[in-house]
Amino acid sequence: MFANLTNKFQTIFRKIKNRGKLSEDDIKNCLHEIRIALLEADVNYKVVKEFINDLYIQIQQEKVSESLTPAQQIIKIVNKEITKVLGSEQNNITMNSKAPTIILLAGLQGTGKTTTAVKLGHYLRGKGHKPLLVATDIQRPAATEQLKILGVKSNLPVFSMGKKESAINIIKGAIKYSKKNDIDVLIIDTAGRLHIDDKLMNELQEIEKDISPQEKLLIVDAMAGQDALNAAKIFCDRINISGVILTKLDGDSRGGVALSLRKALGVPIKFIGIGEKIDNLQVFHPERMASRILGMGDILTLIEKTESAYNKKELKNLDKKIRSNDFDLSDFYFQLKKMKNIGSMEQIVDMIPGFNNIKNRLQFNNLANEEDELKKYEAIISSMTIEERKNPYIINGSRRKRIARGSGTQINEINRLLKQFFKLKGILKKGPTLKNIPLIN
Repeated sequence: MFANLTNKFQTIFRKIKNRGKLSEDDIKNCLHEIRIALLEADVNYKVVKEFINDLYIQIQQEKVSESLTPAQQIIKIVNKEITKVLGSEQNNITMNSKAPTIILLAGLQGTGKTTTAVKLGHYLRGKGHKPLLVATDIQRPAATEQLKILGVKSNLPVFSMGKKESAINIIKGAIKYSKKNDIDVLIIDTAGRLHIDDKLMNELQEIEKDISPQEKLLIVDAMAGQDALNAAKIFCDRINISGVILTKLDGDSRGGVALSLRKALGVPIKFIGIGEKIDNLQVFHPERMASRILGMGDILTLIEKTESAYNKKELKNLDKKIRSNDFDLSDFYFQLKKMKNIGSMEQIVDMIPGFNNIKNRLQFNNLANEEDELKKYEAIISSMTIEERKNPYIINGSRRKRIARGSGTQINEINRLLKQFFKLKGILKKGPTLKNIPLIN
């Protein structure tokens, strides 16, 4: 996520860290490099211009050129200004005082609207709500069937009335159904188009007028660049969009759309999609995202995800093993399974302060999200003796051949597993323990 922009920021900060005091020219050069980095990241040029102006004013007010630690001050100010550009504070879903709360999802075709509806339903169910997915896309072939299939896989109910009813009638039918079945949230999956047209907009305007949804969320593809921003502006001009869900952010190495949306549209980003799995929808926290963009990690999100994946006893046991350097292959496999609930290895490393630069040295990116690879690792570790799991250093050539035969894998796959294990163990030995995670204290 934002890898290119993060690397450029870190390069800029390294340059100024190597200096003592900063002259006015040093500060101007730094701002110029930040400006170029943002423009190359496809951030809207108006947003960049305002950002650099605000940054310069803040640097002058803080008298950075007179400071003994100017680099740290500039990083702090940049972090603050990026947070402001992203929205300053987190915005929650507006819930209706009287059920059901109606959430309308709008957007162009291909932005991930239908899958986002399911992810949002999963998220709200985890918060104690009883959501219902409502299929109103009667234009796209098999759109309703797609939502039903995803709903079944996710154990979420789907309401539909076929292809002949209008979107408004379907929503009204869903409202009646929700009142009879104790459902408190309706998530409306509306029709998308390959291009914005009056028919699409008129339908959304009619829903807004007749139904009055509590939330009208625009689904925006982070990978679409400034085209996404231009389309989003048209949506906001026609209907009163209350927030944005930014999808496919895990594949966005530049970050231009994320940094442009809030300023350009005047509406908050409420959620971000960071993967294809049902739990890959996160509440958007501007201050945490700013920290990640600058390569400073996101420890709060990591703690929240860790607390949801582990119980207190498991965390204490893991911390004890790391402290005593007693982390073995059985623990390694157990952690891989747990990491599936936290994210890929790349995502986890991104969230750890100071660990951003080791990603390229790790060859297990996305390992925890690969079911097939995990099954192979389970077979390999299961084919080892208890002694081999506890002390992998004794696994020589003949033992590797035996393990390969027993697990139905290749020797190179066993070599890769062991290499990854030893790298992780070395990192854990040198790095911090889990003592700072509140759940285990």
